[in-house]
Amino acid sequence: MQSDFLDAHNRHWQDAEQLFEAGRWANADHLFGMAAECGLKRLMLAFGMEFDTDKNRPEQGQDRRHADGIWTRYEAYRSGHHQGACYGLSADNPFQDWEVSQRYANQSHFDQAHVEPHRSGAEQVRQRIRRAQQEGLI
Repeated sequence: MQSDFLDAHNRHWQDAEQLFEAGRWANADHLFGMAAECGLKRLMLAFGMEFDTDKNRPEQGQDRRHADGIWTRYEAYRSGHHQGACYGLSADNPFQDWEVSQRYANQSHFDQAHVEPHRSGAEQVRQRIRRAQQEGLI
């Protein structure tokens, strides 16, 4: 299947929000990270990230990261693009304590306070996605 980062961003966000409202912190947290990752990768494509369609992945290994690593990588694409000025993110990476492997963790390790920063980070990405859609960037 071909990657569709925009669709993945939207569905991960929607599911994360439903799980968050239901107090299902562990899975909400995981999906907020995935939503942010997919949204940032979609924006990175618009800002010039090379993508290998045969392998269905970004060409550069450093672009094949999850939310914790892609947050800072995104800046290299955004800052180098003539339309990137209005798409900056907070300097502090809200996903610095998020890892994709946490999907294996016991759910008792998650609570609302742990998830909130990741939700806020995913919301930052969501706002940039909406702006890019409105401005015709994506």
